[in-house]
Amino acid sequence: MAIRRIGQILVDLGFVTDDQLEALLEEQRAQPGEKLGKIAEDMALITDDQLAQALAEQMNMQVISLADTKLEPELMAMLTETMAQLYRVVPVTFEGNLLTVATAEPEKLTIQDELRTFLGHDVRSVVCTNREIQDVLDKFYATSEDSLESIITELEDDDDLKAQSLALTEGAVDLTGAEALADSQPVRKLLNMVLLIAIKDHASDIHFEPFEDEFKIRIKSDGVLMEMVPPPRHMAYPITTRIKVMANLDIAERRVPQDGRIELTVGGHPVDLRVSILPTMHGESVCMRILDRSVVSLDLKNVGMDDNIMSEFREVCNKPNGIILVTGPTGSGKTTTLYSVLSELNKLEDKLITTEDPVEYDIDGIVQIPIQHDIGVTFAACLRAILRQDPDRILVGEIRDLETAEIAVQASLTGHTVFSTLHTNDAPSSVTRLKDMGVPVFLITATVEAILAQRLVRRVCTQCREETEVTDDLLFQLDMSREELGDRKFYRGRGCDTCNNTGYKGRVGLFELMIMNNELRDMVMRNASVDDMRACAQKYGMVTLRDSGMAFAYEGTTTIDEVVRETIVD
Repeated sequence: MAIRRIGQILVDLGFVTDDQLEALLEEQRAQPGEKLGKIAEDMALITDDQLAQALAEQMNMQVISLADTKLEPELMAMLTETMAQLYRVVPVTFEGNLLTVATAEPEKLTIQDELRTFLGHDVRSVVCTNREIQDVLDKFYATSEDSLESIITELEDDDDLKAQSLALTEGAVDLTGAEALADSQPVRKLLNMVLLIAIKDHASDIHFEPFEDEFKIRIKSDGVLMEMVPPPRHMAYPITTRIKVMANLDIAERRVPQDGRIELTVGGHPVDLRVSILPTMHGESVCMRILDRSVVSLDLKNVGMDDNIMSEFREVCNKPNGIILVTGPTGSGKTTTLYSVLSELNKLEDKLITTEDPVEYDIDGIVQIPIQHDIGVTFAACLRAILRQDPDRILVGEIRDLETAEIAVQASLTGHTVFSTLHTNDAPSSVTRLKDMGVPVFLITATVEAILAQRLVRRVCTQCREETEVTDDLLFQLDMSREELGDRKFYRGRGCDTCNNTGYKGRVGLFELMIMNNELRDMVMRNASVDDMRACAQKYGMVTLRDSGMAFAYEGTTTIDEVVRETIVD
């Protein structure tokens, strides 16, 4: 039996009207990946109790109130703090071999299976509100020994651990001692807690940075780094070693960079951690890129493009040959956009091959090749081999040099559609970048079909949004007058618990699509300036990144500060 949609259930239960449901669906389209029930609650159309009732109706489960349930400490101890936080469940009863847990996310059926595997008991779920779950977790674990602050305090007071770490750092490499230290309970607890916090906050990266007198841990969320409570300096070596062990790297090697991968299952879904180790003056710096499929929806409809841009982009992506470029800085969502395109084009009758450094997401039906520079598996070498595999569409992770660019051009000229990325400020300057690489002008005009530039700007938190004034400094950076702003209202986030006092929650994409036409190709042949090409593209309907950002600022979706930070003046 098919599961009913939550929107229709809310209407059937009388919690929202048909018109309100339409508004909710419209808002959901503007917030790709966000659940309809959560949006309805954020918009104050329903209460958390009503949401729990609707979810229970959807999954045919019982609704309970944790406030009216006596929670025994022995029962709570069946789940560790880490498991409770990861899965966001509360043990309610244990009868025979059946453990009943309360959850605010009953649709995640895999959680029951994972708990069954970990605990060795049968598990069933009942539904309660997210607020009740959080209250119980705070009550039972906020002052527990497993909190981050208490773990760090414990580490600071552990003289034996400090002595072991210093001995391993200063003396000859003792592999057995290093592995034992890395596998010790305090080290594992600290690292697990950091990973938990980062994944819960939907962070994209975790940085472990050793300095002369301190060891910093920072997580990047919504494109901005935030520092966590710093652990003792002597923990740098054991934590780095622990990460190396998990990523199957050489713990004895501290002189050269290393790259690895860690695969985890968190909350019922797989999470990949891309690990980069870099030797520095004061030890090894570690960066972990979090690749969480549950956060990233590989669907072009969920990327956040304007309908007109999406329609034009889809049309050009379906061409039988040519080069389509996506440009932007690191972390701007280029890879997600390309994956979304490939997922849409992934049909039985077409062969799709990608070469990436590294492969970020495994997609069924697509042949994916990881780059390995140390053994000569480069973009250029892979691309040559790919052309002998009878592909229809090819993704080259990045065009970095003339050799790769030339092979990509040849591939497009022989009847293949080639997707790739570049690091440029906007769409028109990508043409100049290809010229600088040494690609002949006539080949650029013959092969490049479209260039999509994109950025990610932070969304204003809906829970603490308030009206604000635009400063003269911002107006100067925008090259605008107050008369041009008119009577438009602008907003900022005051800062609250929902957004970790940042004023922002989530991100939205800005897109600039330049589709090549005869006039633009002629300008490329004549070596026209970037400004002239931009003006020509705008004449044919291209919306610049700055204009796209200002449209969101006018809507109150983001702030002018974010637009100025992420875009350049046209």
